[in-house]
Amino acid sequence: MDESPLTRPSLLVRLRDARDERAWSQFVEIYAPLVYGFARKHGLQDADAADMTQDVLRSVATAAKKLEYDPQRGSFRGWLFTVVRNRLRDFWASQTRQCQASGDPGLNRQLHELPAREEDQEAIWEHEYEQQLFHWAAAQVRPAFQESTWQAFWQTAVEGKSGKEVAKGLGMTVAAVYLAKARVITRLKEQLQQVHDH
Repeated sequence: MDESPLTRPSLLVRLRDARDERAWSQFVEIYAPLVYGFARKHGLQDADAADMTQDVLRSVATAAKKLEYDPQRGSFRGWLFTVVRNRLRDFWASQTRQCQASGDPGLNRQLHELPAREEDQEAIWEHEYEQQLFHWAAAQVRPAFQESTWQAFWQTAVEGKSGKEVAKGLGMTVAAVYLAKARVITRLKEQLQQVHDH
């Protein structure tokens, strides 16, 4: 398996160097789908969400040059949410201006209904962030396990099946199913610990 990913502080510090392709690749792999998905859930069409994602990544690239990582000042996740939320506000403000210029009151009302309340946005962001990290970590660790081990984990932990049911389906003992689940969960926690923003 590849060497383990950079820790959160060192990933953020390495982003200062625009030539550090590995750090930027990992950053984009984790965060671009998060930003894009968040934009889509807030009513942006595919092209607009993709444009906003690129805009947010450019903002991060610009800010990264002078980044001083200090977890006491807040989480990176919180800062990124603020950037994304501001880009969404800018987008909806420009859409409202265009709509008002068009004179279509129905379209204007529809635009005002789309953006979620700020508390809802933050809750959605947190949920999406956790989901994206889980999917990223799962993709990172899955190759390290045999398919039966992975399925024992997935079916019990994600699909919620009983150990007995999974054991029967996979031709394993119940103890082997729970051991497999524990091994995968341990590895996922290690992977997440390396990138999770505290």
